[in-house]
Amino acid sequence: MTKPLCVLVGAPGAGKTTVGQLLAQQYGVAFRDTDADIEAAAGKPISDIFIDEGEPHFRELESAALAAALAEHDGVLALGGGAVLAEANRALLAGHTVAYLSVELSDAVQRIGLGAGRPLLALNPRATLRFLLDQRRPLYQEVATVTVVTDGRGPEEIAQELSELLKG
Repeated sequence: MTKPLCVLVGAPGAGKTTVGQLLAQQYGVAFRDTDADIEAAAGKPISDIFIDEGEPHFRELESAALAAALAEHDGVLALGGGAVLAEANRALLAGHTVAYLSVELSDAVQRIGLGAGRPLLALNPRATLRFLLDQRRPLYQEVATVTVVTDGRGPEEIAQELSELLKG
C-alpha cells in the first residue's frame, strides 16, 4: 500500500503548500495538494464550489480527495485547512506521518492577506481567521505526529526543521 512520506496540516497561512513543495524537493518526491485535486476534479476554484454548491458539498469533495491521495500518493501531501474538521478524515490520518504547521493569527494574516480567494474569510476575515485557528488547533494537534511552529520563520527554515524531524 502506498503511503505519503508526510501529510501537512494547518490553518490558512501556515505554509503547507510552500513548505510542502520545498520538502518534496529535498526528498526528491512529488508534492500533492488536496485543494488542487478538488479544483481539478470540479473544474473550478474552491471559492466557486462554496458559492455554487455550498460548504457541505465542498467538504464531501475534500473527504474523497483525502482518501484518494492517502491511498495513491507516496510524496508530500498538503491538506486544506478544514480537512481535519470531519471525524472520518481524522480517522483516515491515523497511522500516517502528519506534520502540523502551527501559525498564530498575526503571521497568518501577513502571509495570506485578508481573504482574497478564501471563501471562509470573505466576511470579517481577521475575526473569522481567529475563530478558525481556535476551533481547529485541537484537531490539528490530535492528528499530528510532529508539530513545527512557523511564526516569524521562512519556508526554508521550516522545511529544514521538518526534514530533521522526519529523519527522527
